[in-house]
Amino acid sequence: MFFPRKDHEGEATYLFLADFQTKGHIPDVIACLATDDPESLDGGFNQSPRPSALLMEHSRGLFSRPGLIGYRIQNGEAAGHTGIEAGTGWSTRFALDDAAESDGGGLIIHASDHDAGLELNTEIERMAGGALRVRHTIRNTETGIYMLERLDVSVPIDPECCEILDFSGRHMNERNPQRHRIQDGDWVREFRRGKPGFDGAVLYAGTPGFSFNTGSVLCLQPAWSGNTELAVCRGGEDGPMAYAGELLLPGEIQLAEGESYSTPWVVVAASSHGLDPIMQGFHHWERTLPSHPSRQPVTLNVWEAVYMDQNREVLADIARRAASIGVERYVLDDGWFHLRRTDSSGLGDWWIDRDVWPEGLDELIGLVHSEGMQFGLWFEPEMVNPDSDLFRRHPEWVMQAGARLPELQRHQLVLDLTNPDASDYVFDAMSAILSRNAIDYVKWDHNRDLLEAGTNQYGGRAAVHEQTVAYYRLLDRLRGAFPNVQWESCASGGGRIDLGVVEHVSRFWTSDMTDALSRQRIQRWTVQSIAPEYLGAHVSAPTSHQTGRTYTLAFRAATAVFFGFGIEWDIRQASDDDLRQLSEWIAWYKEQRRLLHSGRFFNVDINDGTVMAYGVAAEDGSQALLAHVQLDEPKHNRGVRVRVPGLVSDAEYSLRWAGPEPASAALEQLDPFGPLGRRTVTGAYLGLIGIRFPRCNPQTVRLVSVTRCQKEIPSM
Repeated sequence: MFFPRKDHEGEATYLFLADFQTKGHIPDVIACLATDDPESLDGGFNQSPRPSALLMEHSRGLFSRPGLIGYRIQNGEAAGHTGIEAGTGWSTRFALDDAAESDGGGLIIHASDHDAGLELNTEIERMAGGALRVRHTIRNTETGIYMLERLDVSVPIDPECCEILDFSGRHMNERNPQRHRIQDGDWVREFRRGKPGFDGAVLYAGTPGFSFNTGSVLCLQPAWSGNTELAVCRGGEDGPMAYAGELLLPGEIQLAEGESYSTPWVVVAASSHGLDPIMQGFHHWERTLPSHPSRQPVTLNVWEAVYMDQNREVLADIARRAASIGVERYVLDDGWFHLRRTDSSGLGDWWIDRDVWPEGLDELIGLVHSEGMQFGLWFEPEMVNPDSDLFRRHPEWVMQAGARLPELQRHQLVLDLTNPDASDYVFDAMSAILSRNAIDYVKWDHNRDLLEAGTNQYGGRAAVHEQTVAYYRLLDRLRGAFPNVQWESCASGGGRIDLGVVEHVSRFWTSDMTDALSRQRIQRWTVQSIAPEYLGAHVSAPTSHQTGRTYTLAFRAATAVFFGFGIEWDIRQASDDDLRQLSEWIAWYKEQRRLLHSGRFFNVDINDGTVMAYGVAAEDGSQALLAHVQLDEPKHNRGVRVRVPGLVSDAEYSLRWAGPEPASAALEQLDPFGPLGRRTVTGAYLGLIGIRFPRCNPQTVRLVSVTRCQKEIPSM
């Protein structure tokens, strides 16, 4: 990757990302074009490798997707004639002015194109955990307006990495993996919902058949909670390139002289051993963030218990029962505020509804705290119902592209937080609730997409970019005012989970789907980007509200326990035995929480679609927890072998069944003491050969504790 500059002898020199890779130990796959000869450009006829840049420009003789699209509008007098001149400055040729390593170990590349009247700064930073993040900042240095339409970060893909993995998704069915072969032409994904959405804006490119543990893989993710785009392009002359950045709507970025725009950070990671090292690197970085939860409490949310039918006595009863089984945080969901009897009214009226809570929330909050639990409350600050006092007073505060209102979604419109008055209103209204009530936790929801999201401040001009900035600003303003409150990101479940918002919150609601079988897959792919302790995973009712399927409590609890463990169930309907089992699972989670939320999460490649396996290994290799999940009835009786990575190769380990409910269904075929009986094995054996699990009953989980022996024990 290069930016050109002329040295004193007039020869072109180039700054390659490979130079930074040498200092930063970036995986070789990112620097695969380090041997390109920048003098080989000859109109496309030369067949030697062609250079690829962090910003792709056609002026270099490259015919791939350009990284920058924009043009200048200015008064024609600057060009010696009258009228408005539009369309100049559309083709750039940036030359390197300077490149310096920053105090933090990153690299800042300064470049300019005086003909186009633009300056470009490119920042490259090393992240804890081994990834890089890259962003461009473009500045207009001349008179007139520079209309920016696109500015992407580009990264070369090793030609051997010819398979793409990305995700589709919908509400309650997030992150469904899909694979494609890279072919000549442009492959483009656009995320236009004003949030990453249920797909999750992430791209992997790898060697054919790459898996969790095998293959070379390159990953790109925009760390941004608004509109984004991903692309992979390959042409007849140019090698494959990956692109990522913000998807800009028409007219969103208009740069007057001296103004600048910065892309979101684009996180770039690579691995020569499959997906897991990339995932583990992200988790390592997230655990260094100031907002990272040092301890994720056991959380009970009352949504699926009562929905909007809030009753003080009922909710108090649930709170007492929750405390008796060890719950640590109690969350009152939607339905507590003015007019909010259904989802068609009240959003925006953030004050306590005295018809439902005549004495306010003090009594319930006091009870929750007296039982030793934190109290959490639900908000949806970016939305407004037409049937609300707020909308009736300020209809101009909603986002719209013109005189007409956008179509309603879930009876909602979007509140224009780019309007300082609207943002101040939300801040003041939420501050009043948080100041007058002892609230420890806020569940921040975002249920509506940003459809036709323009601002009335500028005649309906598109404003998704500014709305995203305003969301971050409002959230951080509230965090600063209430430093003891923790914040959860929810967007109809998993619609706003990304590497941008993770810097601002301590928890995510992974999905509105609480069916345990569905959650196994949703959690598997969400944890590839976000550490497990951030991902809310709750034990729901025996029969799923969403699918009608019925599961044992053991399967539901074991599905949730590796993550941000909690309950989403009307526990008044639970039997005494159910409550006993729940209390045992909660106690076991608390015992294992430090390992679960600090160790290296891993996935196991298994050539059987009816089985899933994953676990957590301590950083020092002293212990691990493993989950073998039988999703469905297999087609054979061979069973599977499950390997356990991350252990000390020459150390001895003992294996025991773990969890409140040992693997009773497997005891006829496996030793009741553990999957290997009382024998011990080495870490190398577990990593290379693994443990054989026989065919088990569908929708069952086997938990195994792996512990390093303190003294030599004869091995098998």
